[in-house]
Amino acid sequence: MDDDLLRIGSLQDTRVFSLADAQALFPLVRGITQRAAEALAPVQRQLKVLPRRTPELQAAEERYQTLVNGWVNKMRRLGLVVKGLWLVDFDTGDGYLCWKYPELKLGHYHGYDEGFAGRRPLADVLATLDPDWARY
Repeated sequence: MDDDLLRIGSLQDTRVFSLADAQALFPLVRGITQRAAEALAPVQRQLKVLPRRTPELQAAEERYQTLVNGWVNKMRRLGLVVKGLWLVDFDTGDGYLCWKYPELKLGHYHGYDEGFAGRRPLADVLATLDPDWARY
């Protein structure tokens, strides 16, 4: 894997991905996200059952925030756009390759103004638009 592909940037860095670069980085993104989701699951269960206004609930809320913020920071430092919990976009320069955990592959695309609800299967986009970002 190309060292530049794995570069860790600042939280403010923007990055434009080709399809090949996004697909190469995807296993790392999925692995980080899977580990974070697995770590967060017991905390989410605690938040549902702990009584309100208790030190235990406050501790669980802080743990939740720490885990989510850690994941968000990792995704942003890889150059991704975080759109929601376990939802990230790879900027292609004319729209986004869109992925939401636990999807097994990077398989959707949407334009800048379309959002998650407007995402389309990547195969359809590649067949109909032949975008530049898919050629290199």
